[in-house]
Amino acid sequence: MQALMLAAGMGKRLGAYTDGQTKCMVKVGGRTLLEHAADALRMAGIRRFVIVVGYEGEKLKAFARERLSDFELEFVENPVYASTNNIYSLYLARDELTRDDTILLESDIIYEPRLIRMLAEAPEPNLVAVAKFEQWMDGTMTLLDEDGVIREFVEKKDFRYDSADTYYKTVNVYKFSRSFSQNQYVPFMEAYIRAYGENQYYEMVLKALAHLRFAGLKAFEMGDMKWYEIDDVQDLDIANTLFAPEGERLHAYERHFGGFWRFGGLRDFCYLVNPYFPPKRMLDQMQYFFNTLLTDYPSGMYVQKLMAGKMFGVKEDHLLAGNGAAELINTLGRTVRGRAALSIPAFNEYVRCFPDCEIVPLAGAAHDFRFDMDELRRAAAEMDDLFLINPDNPSGAFLTKEQVLELAEICKEHGTLLVVDESFVDFADRQVRFTLLDNGILERYPDMVVIRSISKSYGVPGLRLGVMACADVDRMEKLRGLLPVWNINSFGEYFFQIYGLYAGQYGAACDEIGRQRAKMAEKLASYPFLTPYPSQANYIMCRVDGMSSKDLAERLLRDSDILIKDLSSKNGFGGRSFIRVAVRDQRDNQALYDALDKISLD
Repeated sequence: MQALMLAAGMGKRLGAYTDGQTKCMVKVGGRTLLEHAADALRMAGIRRFVIVVGYEGEKLKAFARERLSDFELEFVENPVYASTNNIYSLYLARDELTRDDTILLESDIIYEPRLIRMLAEAPEPNLVAVAKFEQWMDGTMTLLDEDGVIREFVEKKDFRYDSADTYYKTVNVYKFSRSFSQNQYVPFMEAYIRAYGENQYYEMVLKALAHLRFAGLKAFEMGDMKWYEIDDVQDLDIANTLFAPEGERLHAYERHFGGFWRFGGLRDFCYLVNPYFPPKRMLDQMQYFFNTLLTDYPSGMYVQKLMAGKMFGVKEDHLLAGNGAAELINTLGRTVRGRAALSIPAFNEYVRCFPDCEIVPLAGAAHDFRFDMDELRRAAAEMDDLFLINPDNPSGAFLTKEQVLELAEICKEHGTLLVVDESFVDFADRQVRFTLLDNGILERYPDMVVIRSISKSYGVPGLRLGVMACADVDRMEKLRGLLPVWNINSFGEYFFQIYGLYAGQYGAACDEIGRQRAKMAEKLASYPFLTPYPSQANYIMCRVDGMSSKDLAERLLRDSDILIKDLSSKNGFGGRSFIRVAVRDQRDNQALYDALDKISLD
């Protein structure tokens, strides 16, 4: 068996990355795509490698001869690579293609190396590697019959989103038998070029063959194997994340700060979202109005605060709606000065977004990451500002309503600004759950600012919603002047509008988080390397013993596609090993337990 790679193209969409080199010379995880392909061929025992070259072909040949010296290399030249497409490159290599059974590769693909070995060892003579369609995929799709035979290749122009769940994406890795190449593929390819010219794609020949029952093109489903097609710089970034070197993968994911829908199969226990809300009917209602919401302008700030006020039962002049709590924290930070007390470790925005404050840390670690009321009382009396995240992030520590109001009284007496972030308070057990978003409370404590993230607790992080409340009209007017007129999009505005129809289901969703949290805490405590801390949020912080938290996080990501938060580098932990794990739905939580069970048995 041999391999044939099409590497003549210019890869213009990769911009500077292909200036002076062809696409297979682009590096992923510190090594070129060509070297990754060679590793996979070695694993499969394939040593004959045919490469079709064109753009910067001499550089590619020199590199291949140096780095792939253990291969029998053959090069086929495509001198008109700039005006032809991949069908012509394959046509020029037709004599090589018909010499032996062949693994056909495109040069802009990265995949787990075991793929080539599995294709080579599979009993079927002709295989097309395919992956179940996911949102990030683009290009040629396939439809399979009940036996896994490809019955149709679907061109990009014929893609239908209402049929997306039936599609399988071509991975652009194939196994062709010598007989198939000699008797079917090459003759059809020659006829296709005569009919339609050289600026075509070789998949069109496969599309024609798929309609002939004797072709027998079977699909090889990738399953959970990772792969990516690299057409542009964003693709390259994702590929570098998926195939980051050992020890660097966790950081590669973390630097994205979300957008993990692009990484199929990843279970995100790092970012904190309510998996039980919104309900399907609410989603259906929003989808029904999708076109209108997308193509019409949202209302301005005045209407947004009316909507938010309706949702929370708070006077509109006491409220601001924001593009997530982060925007509101940042805006508040531009108006606050003085010495500000903050329990450390903490959500980093409360450090980053207050440049005119001297952040005075309250050492949470000294109190086993629990709130110390005596320390908070002193801070409320002595500081200019007191920042309180309740439940605390990342520890999950919790103050009752009575305790928070006691601090509010002290702050009121001493003229201290009290900023309370209650983004996770709705996840607290029902008997202690409370909110400060109450007209009476706000008006009693006009120097108190309450911030809440809607993205997290209401399960809509993509909408980027949050609210800030304060009864100090002058303060709110100043903050309002720092925000754009249109800082909330139409989807967020509509969420505010219809939320009341589903408020009861929201309460039930938060109750379910509490039940799952209790189960998770019990399960995590059963592992000898984890010590969970009590939490009233939708996450649990754990001390890690016997291994580093980074090693644990890297292993869960590598072996189980599970992303957790490694806290070891966060201020307040002193480099000690702690993790934070989100509480998700029962199925995802069980996947986490299964992954931890494997580690526990090692």
